Amino acid sequence: MIRFTDSPFEAMMTRRPEGGRAISRPPSLSPDHSCYGCGNYGKPCVGICHREMADGSRKGEKSMDQYKVVIAEKPSVAQSLAAVIGADARKDGYLEGNGWRVSWCVGHLAGLADADSYDPKYAKWRYDDLPILPADWQMVVGKDKKKQFDVLKKLMNAPDVTEVVNACDAGREGELIFRSVYELAGCNKPIKRLWISSMEDSAIREGFQNLRSGSEYDGLRDAALCRAKADWLVGINATRLFSVLYHRTLNIGRVMSPTLALIVQREAEIDAFKPVPFYTVILELPGFSAAGERMSEKSAAEQLMAACKGATATVKKVERKEKSEKPPALYDLTTLQRDANRLLGFTAQQTLDYLQSLYEKKLCTYPRTDSRYLTSDMAESLPVLVNITAKVMLFRKGIGITCNPQAVINDKKVTDHHAVIPTRNIRDADLSALPGGEKAVLELVSARLLCAVAEPYRYAETFVAVECADTEFTVKGRTVKHPGWRNLDAAYHASLKNAPEPEEGTEEKALPELSEGQSLPVSNASVREGKTSPPKHFTEDTLLSAMETAGKEDMPEDAERKGLGTPATRAGILEKLVSAGFLERKKSKKVVQLLPSHDAVSLITVLPEQLQSPLLTAEWEYRLGEIERGELSPEEFLDGISTMLKELVQTYQVIKGTERLFSPPREVVGKCPRCGGDVAESQKGFFCQSEVCKFAIWKNNKWWAAKRKQPTKIVVAALLKDGRARLTGCYSEKTGKTYDATVILEDDGQYANFKLEFEQRKGGK
Repeated sequence: MIRFTDSPFEAMMTRRPEGGRAISRPPSLSPDHSCYGCGNYGKPCVGICHREMADGSRKGEKSMDQYKVVIAEKPSVAQSLAAVIGADARKDGYLEGNGWRVSWCVGHLAGLADADSYDPKYAKWRYDDLPILPADWQMVVGKDKKKQFDVLKKLMNAPDVTEVVNACDAGREGELIFRSVYELAGCNKPIKRLWISSMEDSAIREGFQNLRSGSEYDGLRDAALCRAKADWLVGINATRLFSVLYHRTLNIGRVMSPTLALIVQREAEIDAFKPVPFYTVILELPGFSAAGERMSEKSAAEQLMAACKGATATVKKVERKEKSEKPPALYDLTTLQRDANRLLGFTAQQTLDYLQSLYEKKLCTYPRTDSRYLTSDMAESLPVLVNITAKVMLFRKGIGITCNPQAVINDKKVTDHHAVIPTRNIRDADLSALPGGEKAVLELVSARLLCAVAEPYRYAETFVAVECADTEFTVKGRTVKHPGWRNLDAAYHASLKNAPEPEEGTEEKALPELSEGQSLPVSNASVREGKTSPPKHFTEDTLLSAMETAGKEDMPEDAERKGLGTPATRAGILEKLVSAGFLERKKSKKVVQLLPSHDAVSLITVLPEQLQSPLLTAEWEYRLGEIERGELSPEEFLDGISTMLKELVQTYQVIKGTERLFSPPREVVGKCPRCGGDVAESQKGFFCQSEVCKFAIWKNNKWWAAKRKQPTKIVVAALLKDGRARLTGCYSEKTGKTYDATVILEDDGQYANFKLEFEQRKGGK
């Protein structure tokens, strides 16, 4: 519709009639409500407050529409938010309507700049330039994301925008994603924070009704930025230091390296393990078997067996205890990833991706949580959610459902987000249409909810000790009184196609009625031979557990974040280790093991303690939590890391005898013009193998790149032998044609330089 004026009254006059729809009486308002006392309350405001409009007309002012900008992390999330708040008009890079403009970041739009942004000389990896410690940190926008950044910059700084709402994921990373864009765009508009744990319409609506001040999350931003800077400092400096010293690319990370150290240490324990045989005498008695203690000598066990055969055993002790087992707690991200790996075979990253998708589809709550409990305000609505979940989960058919909210409610154990649970939207969703991985994760989350609020598992445990041939034999039995949550858990496991087999010795059978002093005939006696078992190879399940508890014993009891990394980052760390070639997934029977590569073992061998210590890194994670709470300044944290890196560069000495540690011996292409040592080829160039010499011919070199050539093994061999080599097909940037020439090596003791020499034509031309 074409309007002829900017008057809000024209907008009201041209509004489409409501068709006689009855309007219910407006609810009474408290005096502090923004609409209190307005005679038009209950009527549509048509994008502007009636009172503001009237006031503007009285003053003879021309009113201008005002907007609030909402920035989400992904386009899909932005669309969900926009649908709820009424921003349904599509624009270039955003949605608009009802006083809102909603846009998105597409993940990390801005990040910390590379080292060469601070000084071009850092483009080359040189020992003398270390450590690289930026005084003024720079943020840059990726080339592929500049278009969307420009959209956000224009939106945030528009004159008709009054405030900006951070609607990125409610966590450290989400806070950093938004703040980086906000600050790089030079925006100074007031910030509000949307903090929600679910993408349900009701949760979104409630979140917008209770927007918080952005300043409340300054600590979260500081912690996230410190984490990014710490990773940059350790990654850039340690990677360059060890790559230069050992003449090959060695990727080192603040969390990645200690995690790798855990795996390498475990493999060392397995390799060093020597099995010790042991022997156990088993008595066959009426209705049950009893076992003696382990014996180290086979002959002694055989003597005991012979003495017990045909003998009579006497019942010395019968103890009966009523016991109960509480339901398991709800899932946080890490425990969910562990169970999804153990039960479903998913990697940690796959589980996170599936859960993120379920969150965006409004079927699960926020994924990156470290809490396993719910808040007290959720207690009243929980039974409804449990009933909805029970109805759509086919595995629980025929099993009664109970709901004890208090088993999962604990305000003190909920920090930023509550545990992962399904949402009410699963009632109307077509779960069969979900991708297989998403459906499996949703069923796992739902099963855990049903188990967590169910009744405890109750049983009677009987301990019996009998004596035969002056030796004690024992046995435990169990009688189930009430299956409780284990009934649901067993039904879920039965629904899985490839459920893992239960561990040996986990099941205890019921024992016959026995009384002390009773005599029992021994029908048979035997010797069971066994061996002590080595530690098990890590799986993603057990490694995630080890990462979570690393350094726990030495951390304060009240530490909110312990261990290596956070629930949100651990999956990414494992994938980086795999992609870097340090970690290999190897299937053994039904289990996928995580095994270190040869280079991983070599790397941990040469790394100093501070870079592979789980304790140190766990302490850093704790310090980040202190920054988040305002208990520690970012400067103090980063100064500590800078000091460590300075000391590392100054004091670290190449470990002797490690020349051939990382890979098979490299082919020597010639002698070093500086020291006479061997020059060998590696991935990035040709390097002198001497520990103290820094001679290098880099493959990625601007001089060679300008001629569209790269130093080859043959060319470098000629340069090292004769100081010159023939080049054909060199590209001329000036003419666009190719030419032949001779390249001359001129080494000044610091850099390997090159120049061209051309043959003189006949006649001296």
